[in-house]
Amino acid sequence: MSRRRVLAALLPSLVLAVLLPGLAAPAAAEHEIFYRFTVLGYVKDARGKPVAEATVQVVRDKTGFSYLGATDARGLFVVLTRLGDESVGEALTVRQGTTERRIAVAFDPTNHTDERGTRVDFEGARAVEHAAWFRSTLLNIVGVTTRH
Repeated sequence: MSRRRVLAALLPSLVLAVLLPGLAAPAAAEHEIFYRFTVLGYVKDARGKPVAEATVQVVRDKTGFSYLGATDARGLFVVLTRLGDESVGEALTVRQGTTERRIAVAFDPTNHTDERGTRVDFEGARAVEHAAWFRSTLLNIVGVTTRH
């Protein structure tokens, strides 16, 4: 095989080898606790029955960027947003259908071990934030609320 053909064959691999490490760094950051804020909760109809496959939207009011999630058969949704330490106090709008709830991002920016987030439940035309229930709900879902 000529030298030119060998180089042509290797070029795509070399380009990937150079680009992939740089692309992986931002993706890895999203998995760190201090780069995410989780909004979870349940969607139920007016009679209290779970609503499956409902779309839930979390909008970062400061930027207009939205994160989408969907409910499972139990009506449970989990939406991961990319918010860092500097995002404390920012407003988020959590929306399901025509019902929405505006919440303030609250967490201790010096704590990089506990999961950050809140719980917002939709029942019929009501949306209620239950921030104090976030940890217990997350524990029931995944079994862990801190990084070890």
